[in-house]
Amino acid sequence: MSKRNFYEVLGVEKSASADDIRKAYRKLARQYHPDVNKAKDAATKFNEVQEAYDVLSDEQKRKAYDRLGDRYAEGGRAQPEGGPHYTWTNVGGPGGGDVDFDMEDLGSMFETLFGGQRSGGPFAGQARPRGGARARAAPSEVHHQVEITFHTAAVGGTERLKLSHNGKARTVEVNIPPGVNPGAQLRMRGAGPDGSDLILTIKVGEHPLFRRGDGAESGRGLDLYLDLPLTIAEATLGTKVSVPTLTDAVELTIPPGTASGRKLRLRGRGIKDGEGRHGDLYAVIKIVPPDPEHLTNHERDLLEQISAKGPKVRAGHGWPGSH
Repeated sequence: MSKRNFYEVLGVEKSASADDIRKAYRKLARQYHPDVNKAKDAATKFNEVQEAYDVLSDEQKRKAYDRLGDRYAEGGRAQPEGGPHYTWTNVGGPGGGDVDFDMEDLGSMFETLFGGQRSGGPFAGQARPRGGARARAAPSEVHHQVEITFHTAAVGGTERLKLSHNGKARTVEVNIPPGVNPGAQLRMRGAGPDGSDLILTIKVGEHPLFRRGDGAESGRGLDLYLDLPLTIAEATLGTKVSVPTLTDAVELTIPPGTASGRKLRLRGRGIKDGEGRHGDLYAVIKIVPPDPEHLTNHERDLLEQISAKGPKVRAGHGWPGSH
């Protein structure tokens, strides 16, 4: 348990309203979450804030804390009441803990915890959560994969998930934040059959044009990549082409002499996450040669003449014949 007074931890008066406590918690949780704050003591402070909120946000727990004070840690903690919580967790990853959020907090914390999901979960490589972010034995779990479109993963949306058990069916709505990464998980406490936890894992479909990330970060992040086909004439002489984005089409200027593989950046045209951060859109140039079967002998001669005027493309150290 935190050694500091819970009200001091959240920076509120003892007379603070539930809304004041919630606002203070949201601000501090965003500030100290280990996926956002890389300071050495961030995880400790986050756990301290979470523990304080876990008590003060619950009416029965708060009454017990106000009555018992320092003796609250000796066994006076009230047990949680009410309906199931939705819980962001590092399901199955290192750390083994989880962090509870009430339903009103879920929306405001969605971007920080879901959008910033790393391999291994939010607490990978961080101190094991304790106190309010309490470690506990794994409950009965039901796993379900939610497959969403690339566009929904990029801009966010609501997915309706149909669940059935013992002949009874019900629908659960899941809010998908913009910029969610594939493999991110959401624990819906008590939402599974017979009160078990329902763990949803995000699977993102492919897009016919866009892809996320590049290299080691392929499939993640806020940057988008698009292969942009150009003819030999367009790449050589330069032109303007219409390029699609997530929201509309924009005109991109192709400089003369653009080589295949060059990346032209459209700043701010990538994914915008829930924190207001923007990624960029990169148009990766792909020069498409004409079909040789459709060229006349005269056209072939012209191409050879043009190539003869160009630079020597296989020159430099390591190429045969180069000095």
